[in-house]
Amino acid sequence: MGHTRAGQIAWVLGAFARVLRPLVRLALAFGVKHAHLEELLRDLLLDEARRAWLEKGTEPNISQLSVTTGLNRKAVTSRVRDTAVTLPQSEMSAEARTLTLWLQMFADDPAQRLLPIVSDDESVPSFEAVARRASRGNVHHRAILDELVRLRMVIERDGKAELAVEGFVPADDLKGMLSFLGDNGRDHLLAGVSNILGNRPALLERSVFASGISLAECERIHQLARERWNGLHHEMTREMRLAFEAAGEQKTARMRVGIYTYYEDGLGENTALPAAPSESPGRKSS
Repeated sequence: MGHTRAGQIAWVLGAFARVLRPLVRLALAFGVKHAHLEELLRDLLLDEARRAWLEKGTEPNISQLSVTTGLNRKAVTSRVRDTAVTLPQSEMSAEARTLTLWLQMFADDPAQRLLPIVSDDESVPSFEAVARRASRGNVHHRAILDELVRLRMVIERDGKAELAVEGFVPADDLKGMLSFLGDNGRDHLLAGVSNILGNRPALLERSVFASGISLAECERIHQLARERWNGLHHEMTREMRLAFEAAGEQKTARMRVGIYTYYEDGLGENTALPAAPSESPGRKSS
């Protein structure tokens, strides 16, 4: 049986409401107003409408953008500049790349938690060498070290640098945290949207979930997920580092593999309890 257009739109908006609710909570916490969100949504609608037309081989005119987005011609023409980029891209950070490489070295050899900042002996690993390798020499090691120290991810003393974290999580840097929120959330949703639209082979996008369990059990399972992720994280990091170093001229693609957990007291939107933990219907690539 076919579904009406109105019904499909209602389903899409229902999904939007669930996705946007935590973002609206964040917006209100930082004083973001309706006018800010309205302007952002308008710009994103125009960006994506233009992208969709370009994928069909057409540079859209004002009328086509107006019809596609539902914005009037005045609203379309009033946009005179591209959407401003106010956050750094997390995957481009020299600090993130350096720390990730160092963490991989540490996983292979725990003695490398502590590195001399510089070393005249090339056979002795140093922070300078790690930073140069991770950034391909594009960022001075001192600038990278200073930023990692500022973020409390590295401790510097007596000419040495010591790892102070188990991953690049800029907990003391609001801009960095928002950058990761945007990038991680975007790619998670892009995987789901790609699977729904079906315009490419299905991407891995799965989760397990349950309601009607205790908060103590939630935290126990949370810690289990953290422990299992640590091993997978090191394996994925190694594979991506090898791919990065072997890319040569083929440097056109990017990839992100992630994991998340969330729990809270209360059943949220769902009042009926499942008989047992369930697995989400997200499809898995073969």
